[in-house]
Amino acid sequence: MAQASPGDTKQGAMTLAEHFSELRKRLVRSALALIVCTIAVWNQFSDIFAVIRAPYDSVQGLGSNAVLALTGITSGFSLQLRVSLAAAFVLSSPIWIYQLWRFISPGLKRNERKWAYAFTAVAVPLFSCGVILAYYVMPRMLDILFEFTPSDVENVTSVESYLSFFLHLTLFFGIGFLLPLVLVTLNFAGILSGERLKAAWRWLILGSFVFGAVATPNGDPLAMTFVALPMIVMSFIAVGIALINDRRRQRLAEAS
Repeated sequence: MAQASPGDTKQGAMTLAEHFSELRKRLVRSALALIVCTIAVWNQFSDIFAVIRAPYDSVQGLGSNAVLALTGITSGFSLQLRVSLAAAFVLSSPIWIYQLWRFISPGLKRNERKWAYAFTAVAVPLFSCGVILAYYVMPRMLDILFEFTPSDVENVTSVESYLSFFLHLTLFFGIGFLLPLVLVTLNFAGILSGERLKAAWRWLILGSFVFGAVATPNGDPLAMTFVALPMIVMSFIAVGIALINDRRRQRLAEAS
């Protein structure tokens, strides 16, 4: 194994103290990126919140009796802070995804660290696609949930409650779309072989439909399938990449 420089120590050769030091370094860099992005988007709160509340407004346009309201003296400041942090989290995603990848990639050799950039370049669009899909299905989900409100009752929804629902759903979808990339990462790190992934194809399909069922609580089979299909396609692409990488490793091993 090649001798690693102090600034480029392989994760597998680290002591426990070095692991904690590396983790602290990655967390600090991610936190700094989040703080800088929060400051950058603070004055754009009105525009960002208009985008966030658009799914709710579309439900009101369909005749829903739901009303969005703030409660409490400090609610306005709390709302702006949470919205700014959420926007900064998405905006800084290339940085914290890259930092996360650098920490969990102990199987990479020194000359393979450039793969981190490639995986980051793939992870950011995948995360964004998951958020966009959540944003697309949210009005339908809200409409179904508000249908349970009795006709003689006005549903006064706190902004904090709606924001939590919005953030949980979008982050759930975004992180869900990163799972196939995690499979590829584990394969490149030598932890999970392509053949094992191929043998587990039934579980990948089942997991995708479970994800779709959780993401669409109305139980609509069409909506569940609409959410599950992209997950299935990406999972099988991940399996294909893992199989190709296994063959590449085998050829290199035979040639050495």
